[in-house]
Amino acid sequence: MPFECKHAEQIKDVTPSALGCEDCLKTGSPWVHLRLCRTCGHVGCCDDSPNRHATAHFHATRHPVIEGYDPPEGWGWCYIHELFIDLGDQTTPQRGPIPRFV
Repeated sequence: MPFECKHAEQIKDVTPSALGCEDCLKTGSPWVHLRLCRTCGHVGCCDDSPNRHATAHFHATRHPVIEGYDPPEGWGWCYIHELFIDLGDQTTPQRGPIPRFV
């Protein structure tokens, strides 16, 4: 039987914190893709981005699950178990147009 991530049960409906990577917007840094914390709504940039703010948010907060947010990708990622989670119809709608940097 495949391993089921217990953190999938902790996914919350959240309001995205920004229209882009919250931290990159403050500093003017570019990003590649966005990730949304499904505990608090923090929007951070992916690990292909120069600053890796989504992973930094996990290390600072231990919030376990992010969503592939921009473009909407339909999956989540548990940092603790290093597993993808199919979000099905639990994806987060975008609040408005997301600026493109890369």
